[in-house]
Amino acid sequence: LISCSNMAQIIDGNRIANEVRCEVRLQLEKFVGAGNRVPHLTAIIVGEDPASQTYVEKKIIACKEVGISSETKALPITTTQEELLKLIDELNNDDKVNGLLVQLPLPAGIDERIICNAVSAAKDVDGFNELNIGRLALDMKGIVPATPLGVKTLLERYNINTFGRNAVVIGRSKNVSLPIAILLHSDGRNATKGMDATVTICHRYTPPKELTRVCRQADIIVVAVGKPGLITKDMVKPGACIIDVGISRIPDEATGKFKLVGDVEFDEVREVAGHITPVPGGVGPMTVAMLMKNTLNAAKSQ
Repeated sequence: LISCSNMAQIIDGNRIANEVRCEVRLQLEKFVGAGNRVPHLTAIIVGEDPASQTYVEKKIIACKEVGISSETKALPITTTQEELLKLIDELNNDDKVNGLLVQLPLPAGIDERIICNAVSAAKDVDGFNELNIGRLALDMKGIVPATPLGVKTLLERYNINTFGRNAVVIGRSKNVSLPIAILLHSDGRNATKGMDATVTICHRYTPPKELTRVCRQADIIVVAVGKPGLITKDMVKPGACIIDVGISRIPDEATGKFKLVGDVEFDEVREVAGHITPVPGGVGPMTVAMLMKNTLNAAKSQ
């Protein structure tokens, strides 16, 4: 038997997501028991991207589990931006809809920024509207994007100390990496209950040598690039916490099928890290759980 005592502790996203969903279900029962309507989430999907369809299905299943009523509006790929905006406007004005999300990516010819900003900030359970992102940046109360909120929750529930620690965020998407960096560096005493870390942001144009240098000094590495094998053992400080948000489908040489991998060389990095999230089963399930939490909170604040 190999001793695994020096291996990183696995951060189990499925377990924590399950905890969060149970909490949401109990809060929801209380909320409805107090005479409020059952919260409702509407998801819009344009076109037939298989990955997007899978994501939306997972969200609808989670709604059923926690007791949120839900509906998916599936639109053809030929839908124009004007038609989509008209539907969003109708749903914004529908009092029965508490949460509204438009599944990304959208087909060519539709401007994602315009669409995200069209969703009412109060119903924007994805947290992508410019008002919610702006409130997050200013450390004010708003709806925080689900994946970043999921990352924050994993760090908290595994008691990863972030106060004054060095954190590196690799990636610069406005929906994931930037909000994660904001949450990590924000003041824990303010509305977003930030994590008080010292944050360095890297991205695809950070020279590899520089990326390695910065990562080696990090107590926490959050990577969200979608580039398999980006983070290797030699880049990780012993005992560091590794949060892998990346997800890619690659052929599995052993089975000939496809498998899901993150941005971290999991097996080798696990030998030096203190904590690590697997892919799948790490950040992914947390995103859906946080979406449920955001939907309930949106219903409460409306």
